[in-house]
Amino acid sequence: MTNPAPPAAVRREDAAVDARSACPVDAVLRLLMGPWTTYILYVLRTQGPRRFGELKREVTGISAKVLTERLRMLEEAQLVRRDYQATIPPQVTYSLAPRGAELTPMLDMVKDLALRWQTEDAVALQPARQAAE
Repeated sequence: MTNPAPPAAVRREDAAVDARSACPVDAVLRLLMGPWTTYILYVLRTQGPRRFGELKREVTGISAKVLTERLRMLEEAQLVRRDYQATIPPQVTYSLAPRGAELTPMLDMVKDLALRWQTEDAVALQPARQAAE
């Protein structure tokens, strides 16, 4: 008895998985493209270790629930380290783990690119602003 061919949707999904595994940067980009992820990593990169409340204040607009989810995901991916001290009240500090610190050059390059694009966009808008005046 032969097995029937899998449905087309399953074949397309398998092809998508194969294509993703063929691209070595896919897993890293999927991890980083999660909501707030790069913002959290950037704050930890530029500000150093932070307690939860400090992170929540510095990552403007994030909810406590989403920050908790993102930190757990980043900890599981070994990008962030969670240091717990059993004091009263308990003290938890988050910092970049060695794997997260490896992202420093990439985060710095993206920051430099973003600043350059901001400047270019501002310069490009100046003639339009001047014409409107």
